[in-house]
Amino acid sequence: MKLAIAILLVLAGVAGYYVLGSRAAWLRWLAVTGGIVLALIVLAWSKYGRDFRQFVADSRVELRKIVWPNRQETGMTTLVVFVFLIIAGVFFWGLDLALAWATRALTGQGG
Repeated sequence: MKLAIAILLVLAGVAGYYVLGSRAAWLRWLAVTGGIVLALIVLAWSKYGRDFRQFVADSRVELRKIVWPNRQETGMTTLVVFVFLIIAGVFFWGLDLALAWATRALTGQGG
């Protein structure tokens, strides 16, 4: 029920934007913002809001369990990635040259 009320509040804010079409732009946007803020407040007190707060709390607990790499491990991993990128780049460059040569040889076309 609270989810439906939150959706209706957002829709009321959007409808207010169009109803206040001849008014100042800030007033129209205030209606939209007010509808969204009220919907978020209603949603925060619903089952979905409680589930979201529990998800955030569980995520924070999991973040505390992470073992972050030290500076040396980060540097070595970065080096491995760059070396692999260079190798892959050279490989695909060579493959492109070979395929372009094969295309020219077979069809007589291509640059």
